[in-house]
Amino acid sequence: MVHDGSAQSQDLWPLRKFHFRVTWDTLELNFQEVSGLDADTQPIEYRAGNAPVFSPVKMPGMLKSGTITMKRGVCAKESGLFDWFAEIGMNRITRKEVTISLIDESGAPTMIWRVKNAFPVKIRGTDLKAQGNEVAVESIELAHEGLTIENL
Repeated sequence: MVHDGSAQSQDLWPLRKFHFRVTWDTLELNFQEVSGLDADTQPIEYRAGNAPVFSPVKMPGMLKSGTITMKRGVCAKESGLFDWFAEIGMNRITRKEVTISLIDESGAPTMIWRVKNAFPVKIRGTDLKAQGNEVAVESIELAHEGLTIENL
């Protein structure tokens, strides 16, 4: 049946991606961009010696999580990202649960990515240009042990 638009549901339209919130511990940090919310598995090919067909069967292999990259504007007297990165030592790191929420106009979460056991693997300060007029942006990359998605 064709939808005539007389009683439109919020479920009819795709979600907007520009309004989101990132939290870990008790911090709520403002980021300009979050990318890398993905996971994949590499297929394993197997063929039994007595298989009647002359091609392998494909099975799912181990799950692999990518790194999450988050970018934000540099703020004076705020060094939370660098502080977390500075905790890295030989066999010592503070892993944190990170929550990334896509939120609607009222501020309520509509979709939540829960990142397990995240820790920073790369941090990048801003580039500096005497003739530029852009905002200073820093970024952090997080390794993790998987993520779950909640649709609310």
